[in-house]
Amino acid sequence: MASQAPVPRVPLSRDRVLRAAVELADADGLDAVTMRRIGEALGAEAMSLYYHVANKNDLLDGIVDVLMAELNEAVDRLVVVNDWKAAMRYRILTARAVMLRHPWAPRLLESRTTMRPAVVIYHDRLVGLMRSGGFSYDLAHHALHALGSRALGFSQELFDPGNAAPDPDADARMLADLAAQVPNLAGMLAEVAHDDPDSTIGWCDDQEEFEFALDLILDGLDRLASR
Repeated sequence: MASQAPVPRVPLSRDRVLRAAVELADADGLDAVTMRRIGEALGAEAMSLYYHVANKNDLLDGIVDVLMAELNEAVDRLVVVNDWKAAMRYRILTARAVMLRHPWAPRLLESRTTMRPAVVIYHDRLVGLMRSGGFSYDLAHHALHALGSRALGFSQELFDPGNAAPDPDADARMLADLAAQVPNLAGMLAEVAHDDPDSTIGWCDDQEEFEFALDLILDGLDRLASR
């Protein structure tokens, strides 16, 4: 019986290393992304990866590039509409959908000290949409500050339980204990707080809160642009 030819080994490349890192982060979180784990995933020695990424910082910058390439490709596929506000809303919510597929992404983006070219390109497109809606450069500049990280599909919440599991009973006891000192917050939370297992911020429907704030900002900008 003739022996089977060996399967040719796929050579390492920067793209393969970075995509393996993204897959690791998706599966086990950003802290799991190490040269050793990437090497194991690719069937290669960890030291051989340094031919393609100079160090951990270069690796993280490269992961941002892969993430933003996915994000920019997604938003650039959107149907062009003449309404700048609708186009901005669709673009930002599409970016959010990408971020939700990669829960580690906001933490990584916030850790970078320099803005990657693909991030700059994304924001350039947003400014272009605003300019098409009659924004001056000054108003567009204010708008980017008002949107902040929300422009990329995520926001820094005031109360973020992180990985802690919601405990409605403990929350109720805390509210009861504090009701005399903080009656307004206690009244508000007694009415609106709920356990949303799919939420990233514990008490609230984070998608609803994201869209509420986004629409508030866009409506305000629309009024300013119309003056």
